Amino acid sequence: MKTDKRVAALAACVLLFPARWTAAHHSTAAEFDPNKPVTFTGKVEKVMWTNPHIYTYVSVKQEGGADMVYHIEGSAPNTLFRNGWRRDSLHPGDTVTVSGWRSKNPESHNVGQATITIAEGRKVFSGNGPLKVAE
Repeated sequence: MKTDKRVAALAACVLLFPARWTAAHHSTAAEFDPNKPVTFTGKVEKVMWTNPHIYTYVSVKQEGGADMVYHIEGSAPNTLFRNGWRRDSLHPGDTVTVSGWRSKNPESHNVGQATITIAEGRKVFSGNGPLKVAE
């Protein structure tokens, strides 16, 4: 009888926890606005390979001389890796051009659904669309 209860408890955990994780993840449309496209050129400050998303921080000089740092949300590390993006695809100091969607929150510097183009013209697609490194 104890074994049946343990098996039932384990089965419940396996079935319930993934559902909670899935429900906790946000949709792109919840945070980013396709009606707010943005394109800018700046320098990579850092790239964070973390789950559930890779973040690329890009510093852009503003008119007054101050820097604004945009946070570019990419896909999951495994997804980007399988499609050609490696940890050394971008380096701090690289000049990149980013095209994506601004956050719905006007105070946020987050950008999603982005394409990052490095100086020699190679593109890294980090949004939820076709994910591959283009030559």
